[in-house]
Amino acid sequence: QVQLVESGGGLVQAGGSLRLACVASGLTFGGYSMGWFRQAPGKEREAVGAISRGGGNTYYADSVRGRSTISRDNAKNTVYLQMSNLKPEDTAVYYCAASQVVITTDVQSYRYWGQGTQVTVSS
Repeated sequence: QVQLVESGGGLVQAGGSLRLACVASGLTFGGYSMGWFRQAPGKEREAVGAISRGGGNTYYADSVRGRSTISRDNAKNTVYLQMSNLKPEDTAVYYCAASQVVITTDVQSYRYWGQGTQVTVSS
């Protein structure tokens, strides 16, 4: 019933930008904090950032801080991840996830996950 569907991934050259979107259905979107995570082959899933239920608070991993923006539009049941100055090390499958816990980077705190969207950054 609950679905999170990411979109916006693709192939981009280093230095370029992408905006990922995640549309949620089957849940009361405003009741969940949302997170963006990424996982590269052979590596553990890591938090990129997170945003509180109302969008008033955000968190960013050090690796993306300053070149990423998480936002949400609760009326559209959508959370976004805008990334600029992309680097090859940003290459990964990006996932959005929903948590009933206050803003968190803990993978285990996220109950629902999207299918992921591939971001590939070429050098």
